[in-house]
Amino acid sequence: MKLHKTALITGATGGIGEELCREFARNGYDLVITARGKEALERQALRLRRTYGVAVVIFAGDLADKDTPLRLFGQLGEVGVVVDVLVNNAGYGVGGYFAGSSLRSLEDMLQVNVLAATRFCRLFLPEMLRRRDGHILNIASVGAYVPGPMNAVYCAGKAYLLHLSEALAQECRGKGVKVSAVCPWAVGTGFADRADMESTLLFNLGVLQAKEVARAAYCAMERGQTVCTVGPAAKLTAAAVRLAPRGLSARVSGILQKPR
Repeated sequence: MKLHKTALITGATGGIGEELCREFARNGYDLVITARGKEALERQALRLRRTYGVAVVIFAGDLADKDTPLRLFGQLGEVGVVVDVLVNNAGYGVGGYFAGSSLRSLEDMLQVNVLAATRFCRLFLPEMLRRRDGHILNIASVGAYVPGPMNAVYCAGKAYLLHLSEALAQECRGKGVKVSAVCPWAVGTGFADRADMESTLLFNLGVLQAKEVARAAYCAMERGQTVCTVGPAAKLTAAAVRLAPRGLSARVSGILQKPR
């Protein structure tokens, strides 16, 4: 009999991912953690083992490489690791005007934020359904609710992830598997720096802490909640877009995301 459930967490060595590792380990989960840097993964694994006494498997790989999810899936199969919870957390933004953005940078972002998450879902979901047990937890964004001028491809990708989660949740209904999407307001991690958004109104109206997002995500999973919107501003946004004209949503979103 399996004593501990196992969670696979992508983007595990920083920000929300690092806090998700702590949250799952604190609740007794063994972990499979993946990110690009092997040394950072090794340090993270050592801390988790020492602090929480859980088993941790590491896998260093770049999700911008389309074959990485399949390699990880195959490696886990070879050593007999069963994934009970898949957490698609890895992601980043590329800010700025769409027409002036590097095509390669946009494609790499879509590969990580959208295609890798899709591949992981497709690889692990059939086995979860066969066992009639499992959960997929997709970390999306408040950007999933609105068009995102100055961050167009990122927001479009998060909308995809939200809609994918809702659709899969319905497909899995009554089959023992749950699917959740988590949509937080702006979070105080390295995201803003990489996306060149530190000066935007969005990140100057106040940010959430990665720890509170990780906690909210774990609680949403425990409740079997399909969509979890984190933060008062995110909840207001989700409610407002149901009433506001689409054009107004895009204009307001553009104001929030335009560098000052």
